[in-house]
Amino acid sequence: MRQKPTVLDRAIVATSRLFTVEQVQLKFSNGEERTYERLVGRGTGHGAVMIVALADAEHALLIEEYCGGTDDYQLSLPKGLIEPGEDVLVAADRELKEEAGFGAKRLEYLTELSLSPGYMSQKIQVVLARDLYPERLPGDEPEPMRVDQVNLRELASLVQHPQFSEGRALAALYLVRDLLVQRGELSL
Repeated sequence: MRQKPTVLDRAIVATSRLFTVEQVQLKFSNGEERTYERLVGRGTGHGAVMIVALADAEHALLIEEYCGGTDDYQLSLPKGLIEPGEDVLVAADRELKEEAGFGAKRLEYLTELSLSPGYMSQKIQVVLARDLYPERLPGDEPEPMRVDQVNLRELASLVQHPQFSEGRALAALYLVRDLLVQRGELSL
């Protein structure tokens, strides 16, 4: 196992309402020194959740929302922040109701994914939601989100969709598809 670099110095170099940028001066085991910058969490430690909600045995829900980072409307999975004191599964059900207008009778925690480990400390919890029923909660979205579906057997074509580019959503969809195939619940 490789030895982690020694932290020589760290400082917050920028903050905004949403982001904190930390600069970290590192010394590697071979003597090389480098300065890294990364986005760090705001200290709340509650994290975020992304939901693969199955409308039926082979279709997952997608939502369309405006994304400031790409300055465009994008298709993705329902997701959001976990509130203070909130369980991951409770947060998943709440976000699903707020963004897609559905609750889930069965929720299963799957894994944790990093977003961009070279530049960000944030991670997201992936949850599988099944046995959906209509229920809408008010959320913090500025406009209603359009709900769409993707066939888990056709994920390769989703990558070609001009409104779909989120790698973590694609990873979560493939993870669920492969899990369902392994369990014998879906055939390819």
